[in-house]
This record gives sequence, structure tokens and C-alpha cells, in this order.
Amino acid sequence: MAGSELTNIKSPRVKAVRRLTKRAFRDRDRSFIAEGPQAVREALALDGVVTQLFATAEAEVRHADIVAAAAAAGVPSQRASGEVMAELAQTVTPQGLLAVCRFVHVPLDDAVTADARLVAVLAHVRDPGNAGTVLRTADAAGADAVVFTDASVDPYNGKCVRASAGSLFHLPVVTGTPVARAVGRLKERGLRVLAADGAGEHTLDDVDLSGPTAWIFGNEAWGLPEEILELADDVVRVPIYGGAESLNLATAAAVCLYASARSQRAGSRTSVPRLP
Repeated sequence: MAGSELTNIKSPRVKAVRRLTKRAFRDRDRSFIAEGPQAVREALALDGVVTQLFATAEAEVRHADIVAAAAAAGVPSQRASGEVMAELAQTVTPQGLLAVCRFVHVPLDDAVTADARLVAVLAHVRDPGNAGTVLRTADAAGADAVVFTDASVDPYNGKCVRASAGSLFHLPVVTGTPVARAVGRLKERGLRVLAADGAGEHTLDDVDLSGPTAWIFGNEAWGLPEEILELADDVVRVPIYGGAESLNLATAAAVCLYASARSQRAGSRTSVPRLP
């Protein structure tokens, strides 16, 4: 990295990055912070997303490939002292690598295409860790998009970005869309919209998940309100076979998304003719 080490935690440059921990400044600057090698590496894989890179001297050596990738992409890079990195980072034990990134979300109409077969919709999800975990799970399950409705947490919240483990940069993410509009678009594209709720009349064992499906996941504490349940084609609950009262949001979402993914892939395999 060129230039001297940044050591002053009160410098204007440090303050400009630090303020991105607040949503109002993120929205104003259209930028957010991605921490750690996994998130930074995935962000760099997208052209023009990373606008600044900060790394400690130790991280420059440990993650030389990431620093080189940033240099090759023409990203301005700055060596930072441990004190500065601790000021910029939102983790107790910073990993020494941090990037400032441009927003990556896309419009609803671009995310939900005619080919979409699996979509996750977060309605009234307030916990950023849960939201990021659902985003990561949707990515792993091969979902085509994740929709953060207007009543849900900001996907650029630092905890959400970290919990997504780089998945924020892998698949289309929609933000700030009213639930009714999202559901309308999904149905227009031929997806069956299922609301995941513990009070559902049917269980995962009862429904056919082989077709294009969108799942709506609700608030961690009180689930989905009646007006959202009414928008869905069906309300489905995860069966509880043991003594647990319920599953937490992220776990229930994982079960539902993978149930759809498995059913869809099983259906596609049986539709392929066998070779002689």
C-alpha cells in the first residue's frame, strides 16, 4: 500500500468512514462498510463496488491476495494502525481488513425475473443477525433473490453484512419494497407465495414445493400479521416432532428454503431423460 500509515483516529477520513455505522449516513452516501477478508474478497469480485480499502500492516501480509486484487482494480488503499482499525470496525476483535462499498441492491422488477424459482422475502424482520443469516442461507440454497421489505432491517447494517458472510454480494437483493408490491410481483412471475408461520394450517410435509416458490418470513417475536398472511397463497408451518415450542427465524427459514430447493432439484432430475 502506498503512503504512510493512518494513525489518527480523529482524522476526517476516519470520521467519514465511521459515520457509515449509522443508517442515515449510509443512505446519504449510498455506501456501507464490509469487514473481514471474506466480505471484502466477495465485494472486490464485483466491478466498481469497493471504493476504499483499509488494512493493518499484519493484514496486508496475511491477505496479500486481497490487497493485490484491490490494487489491480484501482481501489484506493490505506494502511491503518490497529487503533484506527478498532475505531472503524464494528467487531470486538477486528480482522484488520475493511472496505467501503457502494450499495448493491437492485430494483424489484430486475431481481424477480421470469426465470426465478426460489425467492426469500423478509417482512418485519428486525434483527440484523437473523436477516444476514437468512440471506446467507438463501444464497446457499440457490435462491434467485432476497427481498427486504420496507418494515425490515437495513441489509447494510454492519451486523447483517457480517452475518451474510459475503452472500450480500452473490445474489440480487431488494430493499425498501412494501410487502404487497413484492407479493404482487412474485405472483405475476408465476411464483407460489407461501407464508412461513407457526399457526399455518399445513406443514412442510403437506405441500408440493417442486414449483417456483417464494417464502415470506416474519418478525422474530410475533411472526407475520394477519394482513400479510392473507396475501399469501398458503400459510405453512415447520412441523415440530420433538418437545421444542418452536424454531427461531433463521432456522425455520433454512428448513423452508432447503425443502424447496431439494424438491425443485428432485423434480428437475426426474424430468431429464436417462441416457441409454
